[in-house]
Amino acid sequence: MKTMVESKKHILTSKGMKALEDELQDLKVVKRKEIAQKIKEAREQGDLSENAEYDAAKDEQRSIEAKIEELEKIIRNAEVIDESAFDKDTVSIGSTVKFYDEEFDEELEYRIVGSTESDIMKGLISNESPLGKALVGSKIGQEIEVESADGISRYKVLEISRSDM
Repeated sequence: MKTMVESKKHILTSKGMKALEDELQDLKVVKRKEIAQKIKEAREQGDLSENAEYDAAKDEQRSIEAKIEELEKIIRNAEVIDESAFDKDTVSIGSTVKFYDEEFDEELEYRIVGSTESDIMKGLISNESPLGKALVGSKIGQEIEVESADGISRYKVLEISRSDM
């Protein structure tokens, strides 16, 4: 039986793929060595049955190995989009979009990315989110509506740009 992580295609920008590959490399090369050293030092303290440092190091090792496995599955099932193939005048994955929020009378700016690399705190929204879905395919000057639990929000696309990957 395949898990959700295995069966789902992960849409990534080239920048997102590089970040995952860098994180995986760090976990495999740096973190594994650090945790092996912690385990070795804890073993040298003697009785492992009452050794909190050993237990903590083994827990950390399990966590790191699980994260490595998760990243490998994501990378294996990744689809890196060719951002240069998209029309620069239309919002797509990889676009940075500046838009006006009518309800709050403010300008917002987000980059549209695949769900794997979305992070609202970093200004990265998923193409699968309600706002992301509404923005994808829109053009400068176009007004869009997004339905949410609070009602309908209206936005106007002001700028579309692409950062160099």
